[in-house]
Amino acid sequence: MDLVRWATFKKSVIGRPLASEELHEQLLPKTLALPVFASDPLSSVAYATEEAMLVLALAGAAAFVYITPISIAIAALLLIVIISYRQTIRAYPDGGGGFIVSLDNLGMGPAMVAGAALLTDYTLTVSVSVSAGVAALTSAFPGLLPWRVGIAVGLVIMLTLANLRGVKESSTLFALPTYAFVATVFVTLITGLVQCFDGTCPQAASSTLVVEPELATISLFLILRAFASGSTALTGVEAIANGVQAFREPKAHNAAYTLGIMGAISIVMFLGISTLARLFNVRVTEDTLDEFGTVLSQIGRTAFNGGAGFWILQVVTVGILILAANTAYQDFPRLSAILARHKLMPRQFRNLGDRLVFSNGIIALAVIASLLIIAFEAEVTRLIQLYVVGVFIDFTLSQFGMVRRWIRLKPPNWRRYAAISGLGALTTAVVLVVIASVKFARGAWIVLIAIPLIVALMSSTRRHYLNVAAQLRLAPTTPVSPTRNRVVVLVSHLGEATFRAFKYADMIGADAVRALHVKEERDEEFVETWPHLFPERPLTVVEPDKGRTYRTMRKIIRQEHEGNPDSFVTVVIPELVRSRRLWSVFIHPHGLMIKLLLLFERGVVVTDLTQQRRPRLGRDPSLPPPFVRQDAVVLISDVTQPTRNALAYTSLLANTRYRAVHLDIESEQLTRVLRNWDLDLGDLEVVESPYRGIVRPILRYIRRLKRDLGPDVLVNVVIPEFIVPGWVPQFLHNQTSFAIKATLLFEPGVAVTSVPWHLVGPNGNDDL
Repeated sequence: MDLVRWATFKKSVIGRPLASEELHEQLLPKTLALPVFASDPLSSVAYATEEAMLVLALAGAAAFVYITPISIAIAALLLIVIISYRQTIRAYPDGGGGFIVSLDNLGMGPAMVAGAALLTDYTLTVSVSVSAGVAALTSAFPGLLPWRVGIAVGLVIMLTLANLRGVKESSTLFALPTYAFVATVFVTLITGLVQCFDGTCPQAASSTLVVEPELATISLFLILRAFASGSTALTGVEAIANGVQAFREPKAHNAAYTLGIMGAISIVMFLGISTLARLFNVRVTEDTLDEFGTVLSQIGRTAFNGGAGFWILQVVTVGILILAANTAYQDFPRLSAILARHKLMPRQFRNLGDRLVFSNGIIALAVIASLLIIAFEAEVTRLIQLYVVGVFIDFTLSQFGMVRRWIRLKPPNWRRYAAISGLGALTTAVVLVVIASVKFARGAWIVLIAIPLIVALMSSTRRHYLNVAAQLRLAPTTPVSPTRNRVVVLVSHLGEATFRAFKYADMIGADAVRALHVKEERDEEFVETWPHLFPERPLTVVEPDKGRTYRTMRKIIRQEHEGNPDSFVTVVIPELVRSRRLWSVFIHPHGLMIKLLLLFERGVVVTDLTQQRRPRLGRDPSLPPPFVRQDAVVLISDVTQPTRNALAYTSLLANTRYRAVHLDIESEQLTRVLRNWDLDLGDLEVVESPYRGIVRPILRYIRRLKRDLGPDVLVNVVIPEFIVPGWVPQFLHNQTSFAIKATLLFEPGVAVTSVPWHLVGPNGNDDL
């Protein structure tokens, strides 16, 4: 699939690309922000009561009486957390998630813990919410039980595509189901309570169920465990504080108002469901869950006597439980971008997609959540044991950070603010200990191990980026680049491409030109014909070492550089392009492998001089190529050591005029480049990229330049690249240079030159 077809396909799936200047149009009013950010906490009430009752069922039906005091305690905890987070929003009007608050007040270590906890929580939000939605669906249609995993994964894919279309569009799509759920639950609660006014409440179908106790007594540990399971009602409360940037102005006011509304609705709904569960004598166990349905479905069936109201409740419950994952789809990508900005995650997570959303974060979330759904077979009870731990870690760190902020800054009324935040911190810390203790053996240990591992990965990623930044930074005395240029032409066939390669070497005034060929099977005719066609170009033919062609070629070129340390060694690859399809590069991977390996050789520059295959027109291939000089376009992403090295190389090329070009993708990046640009390096052209693309704007610029210069001028795109040692660290950096080279491979009259700058690892190692 070529570039144009891929762009057309993406447009049909996720919509037309949005320009960066349209970002303000994607900000949300309160009416849309509520369903986007509150769908998770609002939906939690659909299964929070049920999770607490499943634990109480271990002590028999008599233990269900404790659901009322447990629910009141959870509601009180929810109120404390909401009040605390409203203070956080006002203190951090640009977004006060647990990571930012912890970083600002507690330091990088606690901030990484908060970030890791939130990442795990958001991932589990998707898997739990979708699985709960499928559970509600199978409660109404038990015949779908065998396909629940496939249904759940399919729903994740649908949510992913919807969110890739943009915040505004997805919020509009999800608003109606969220409001419909809230309205339907309130109607259900009112209907059920009205039927109890005469003192006799209708009884659920499970009211006669005999729940055999598995435990001899109702212990404090059991009640604490039920409290921990019911605390899932608090999940998603932090989402609004994390996503303040998505609100319309005044952002902090609108976010705090939305959080207050969300809290009031959640508390009323949660207490109402718990109350009706007791009044209707709803009974539930893990063994009978599929037979009688979820707690909310039993309440609906009883309140509406199985009529249309029950089916409407089931439909909207399925909808809200599935759409609850949308809260994570909003905050996981945004948090990933913030972590990437602080060098704690791969920098690719900072990239805005076509629809002004962090597409890489959305896709990563979908993949991880789907794997969890498959691993735990979409069973809510199994997944729920991993839940809540991460969010309470974030609650605790965030509120302790706020206490320190109030004490440190001492604004007006700081004692009252500190007391509220302190109460929130202490309460959530106690609950965290309880949850971790009672859920540890049932699966919470996985999260408690995963978070330190994620923190370790973050720390390693940050060390890598800091090491790279230190080496890229311009030193007071920049190392002197080589002042000479030697050319090695790799030859494997006779044709116009090879002739052009030697003409190119002569045109740029190379100090020495060498033809290199690694012996292959059935190439005797090639070797014998060479002296007749190129009598002035001796051919160096080498035997492959143990049949390893690439390694032998790499060894010879390395020796060329070691013998001439004051020179660049330019390896010219005369490549014949047989198709304009990108997949053709992988069908014939020899050139790709050679270019990839040579990137890791110090002092070696790779020039890809392609020749597009065309029908024979009777033209003598020995005639000189149509170009007589070249214009070099040096791509500038930042003013660093690799940039100066590439400009120094380009200045050595004879018959070459060069221009430095910067692609305006991020305003901050452009400002930094303009501030650091040295006029001694020449003029700097800025090419606008309103849709944040890289390949297409460069391609348009090159084609326009090619038309202006005429057919006798070769356009050479010079790409400064920094090369980090090792294969794994390569994935921590954007692979934009590969995309640029792969696209320009098919452009006639265009060469691509990679000028690498090699970094060393933390231990001084620079080998793969």
